[in-house]
Amino acid sequence: MREKYKKAVCPGSFDPITNGHVDIIERAAKIFDQINIAIIENPDKKSFFSLKDRVKMVKETTKHIPQIKVESFHGLLVDYSNKVGANAIIRGLRAVSDFEYEFQMALTNRKMNPELETVFFMTDHKYSYLSSSFVKQIAKLDGDISELVPQAVLRNLKRRQK
Repeated sequence: MREKYKKAVCPGSFDPITNGHVDIIERAAKIFDQINIAIIENPDKKSFFSLKDRVKMVKETTKHIPQIKVESFHGLLVDYSNKVGANAIIRGLRAVSDFEYEFQMALTNRKMNPELETVFFMTDHKYSYLSSSFVKQIAKLDGDISELVPQAVLRNLKRRQK
């Protein structure tokens, strides 16, 4: 018999964290006793923010949620999940286009650890278009992203522009 899902991992590059991410994290926090937000340095992408800055912004943004732990990790998500004792992975879905990739990843993770379940959260409709990539592009062109990201991200962007 499978143990109740109490501890989850919410992985991502969070480059930067958006209000869409925060919405999913807050909703997941109503279900899980503990959530480790696992920030990875994606070797296939050039990051806009440093790993240290991303960890700091996510910690600041989620400090109102008591069961959240934020840290960076390197390596396989299944190994990290095993290390922290998580038995669920939280993933957000914005559109049908996300599903195929997320489905493949979930099945691959399950193959490596059959006890690790992936739980999908559909994005709130008001964030269905939102991605970190769009936020970065708008910010680089001096567009207003104040309704798209938490205050910690806005402060970091202003600091970088000085």
